[in-house]
Amino acid sequence: MKNSPKLLLLLILVTLFSCGSGGGNRETPNQQLQLKSAPKPNADSLYMFVQKQVDFGPRVPNTEAHREAANWFVQKLESYGGIVTVQEFTDQVYDGTEVHLKNIIASFNPNVKKRILLAAHWDTRPFGDKDAEDDMVEIDGANDGASGVGVLLEVARVISANAPSVGVDIILFDGEDWGQHQNGSADEDPRDHGKDSWYCLGSQYWSKNKHRADYSAYYGILLDMVGASDATFFYDSVSQQYAGRTLEQTWNIALQLGYDKYFKKQLGLRGITDDHVYVNENARIPMIDIIDYRVNTNNFGPYHHTRNDNMSVISKETLYAVADVVLTVLYNE
Repeated sequence: MKNSPKLLLLLILVTLFSCGSGGGNRETPNQQLQLKSAPKPNADSLYMFVQKQVDFGPRVPNTEAHREAANWFVQKLESYGGIVTVQEFTDQVYDGTEVHLKNIIASFNPNVKKRILLAAHWDTRPFGDKDAEDDMVEIDGANDGASGVGVLLEVARVISANAPSVGVDIILFDGEDWGQHQNGSADEDPRDHGKDSWYCLGSQYWSKNKHRADYSAYYGILLDMVGASDATFFYDSVSQQYAGRTLEQTWNIALQLGYDKYFKKQLGLRGITDDHVYVNENARIPMIDIIDYRVNTNNFGPYHHTRNDNMSVISKETLYAVADVVLTVLYNE
């Protein structure tokens, strides 16, 4: 993901709104909620789901690790009772390479009308272009990719034994993180190929070609980089614009559960391009993004897009906190 000039107007509007309400960096008071009890995740299970993905190797499209991981996701989601659809398509990345991609969708409680969409990307970036030693090194993507998927697999495991009252659809988006090399330039404009960005290929495709033409959801939650021990999750301007009510309710739940170490009720990210942009804009489903961002250094962590994005940065406690918040949200619908 990256900051997008396309969202400049949105950034201006959000900034004006923030200034008019006392400033975007002021924390808003937490509204106390009467929360229903929800089943709890298992920290060891969460960690194992991330480790398993890393064990496949970098899940770069067109590789054997990518194919093996996709097969495993389908098997695991089906084993938890999900009705799985694999949306296969071919796309082109910034340098003209043709890539074979798979969005993996699992539906739970398929006959329930009110549905909640949960998503993460499962691919890894083909080059660690922020790596100080080798800007073409392939990376594990333990945090950037595997952590969000690990939380969703744990959610699937939990709800398979104790279903919430709502329907749940899990989408593992492919092709989110190829983008373009930060030290190079795109050979072609993505708009000439019917795309808004070289990032988020899977969500761009799905949002215009849903697995079911009539599919919709009450709202959605995207998870991206949710496993680092020092993670902080701030509001982002896209979530605030399109799904403000869900954003505030989710953070209120997180704070009420005691996760103020991670969840910050402040606007941090402005004008980001992530999968929720296309779910909001094209699919018209209000979706928020729980994404690790460091406001003090204006980045996604020192290991972002480097070889150091490996299991050493992954924290069971952070994974547990995010999974607990998501499950509590689901069971309070």
